[in-house]
Amino acid sequence: MDNLEKQLICPICLEMFTKPVVILPCQHNLCRKCANDVFQASNPYLPTRGGSLSSGGRFRCPSCRHEVVLDRHGVYGLQRNLLVENIIDMFKQGSTSKPEPEKKEETPMCEVHAEERINIYCVTHCVPTCSMCKVFGAHKDCQVAPLASVYQTQKTELNDGIAMMVGNNDRIQGIISQLEQACLTIEENGRRQKTLVCEKFDELYNLLEEKKRSMSQKVTNEQEEKLNYIRGLTRRYGDHLEESCKMVETGIQTVEEPEMAVFLQVRKTGFTPGRTAITEASSTAHLDKVEPGYENMDHFGVNFTNECKALRTIDFLDDDEDEEDEEDDDEPANADAAGSQAVATDTPSQPAPSAQISSLPSASRSTSST
Repeated sequence: MDNLEKQLICPICLEMFTKPVVILPCQHNLCRKCANDVFQASNPYLPTRGGSLSSGGRFRCPSCRHEVVLDRHGVYGLQRNLLVENIIDMFKQGSTSKPEPEKKEETPMCEVHAEERINIYCVTHCVPTCSMCKVFGAHKDCQVAPLASVYQTQKTELNDGIAMMVGNNDRIQGIISQLEQACLTIEENGRRQKTLVCEKFDELYNLLEEKKRSMSQKVTNEQEEKLNYIRGLTRRYGDHLEESCKMVETGIQTVEEPEMAVFLQVRKTGFTPGRTAITEASSTAHLDKVEPGYENMDHFGVNFTNECKALRTIDFLDDDEDEEDEEDDDEPANADAAGSQAVATDTPSQPAPSAQISSLPSASRSTSST
């Protein structure tokens, strides 16, 4: 019967099933009232009617955690387990037919006087004892008190202590809840501040990237200008060399003429270069000349020592100033200082190309622009 009674215990109220008993799809049983309580706890925002949920929803079986899906009738749509209800009725009838044995209060007996009940309390030694021990035994010189009064006093003290401890536990639980909430707040604040720090560093990265592109473009512009000039000068020297080679070839053919008369006739007709033409072809005075060091680009040197020191000192604010306002106030000055430091060495360390290149206005313009 004890095993049967255990099978008839509701897992929610931990008492014997109260009719009506409903069976879940997972074949576990619940009191309909307990099923409704679980359903309301799992669906606190569903509309209720008459204290029970009237629309469909879902909850989990407390025994196996299987999800139970209800229709629009709610828990009233679950099938009743009539077999379990009949077993409960039969069990209750069998239990009431048997007379319950009378419970006898067991009174402890004295260890010294086995036939004497413990009926007094020794205040001196703080132990319960019997009357014989007070009259003839070890407690004859001790102070005693009625057992009932000491029982009531100590029970009251214990209840007061339990109440105080329960209150203290509630207070500690409140402190724990506050600490847990503080942990959540700290985590959220930490995530927010890390996001802000990353945004500020992204702004610095973007500023550096923009400055790098600007300074690299300056170098590229002068590079292209010098290359274009050198390539043009190379073409002019090539044209001059080609003309000189043609004159040399013509002169060689004339020199190889064996007939003196033909040789003189050719020379007279002017098809061969004369002394003046040879002198002009041999001279490159009319062509520009590139002085040594024109290809040097060292005047675009940079020195970021101060900027690196400033970056190494980046840290959080020490006061409660608004970081956004401070950054807005300091950004123009910092940008100007960084720009002056970055281009402080952007001055020619070599003589200007205009002084290195003779008789070429384009070269002067290119170097002055850099």
